[in-house]
Amino acid sequence: MLKKLLSSSRYFILIAIAGQFIASIALLCDGAYKIFKIIASMLNGTAENKDAMIGFIETADLFLLAVALYIIALGLYDLFIDQNIEMPEWLNIRDLTDLKKKLLDVVVIILGVVFLGRVVKWNGETEILHFGIGIALVIAALTFFRKPGDGH
Repeated sequence: MLKKLLSSSRYFILIAIAGQFIASIALLCDGAYKIFKIIASMLNGTAENKDAMIGFIETADLFLLAVALYIIALGLYDLFIDQNIEMPEWLNIRDLTDLKKKLLDVVVIILGVVFLGRVVKWNGETEILHFGIGIALVIAALTFFRKPGDGH
């Protein structure tokens, strides 16, 4: 009986899967809304080119975060519920380490986009150097953590 209870308890992960999936959809919708607002302001002439660029970069950040949440939802579903769902080859997840590696890749890209957004907004202050160094250190640490041969 305990074995059956523990075996079926894996379905509690559906709560996390649904949460990540819904959050991903919400971010995608929010990003799409912001893209349409930027395009509309460009068409009616109320947006400067730099403001539009910043807006597009910020929405790219939203979309990347949505992708990360979607990967978490798919990965958890694949690991705990059903391993027979059809996914692209690059998204096949065999274990929790695979899921973590895929997420680290997305996080590194998000950090790069965040820095790009800061560069576009930059007004000549020196704080961008500290920000860039901080992001570079985090990316270096994540890259070290992501290195091949850490368990496979």
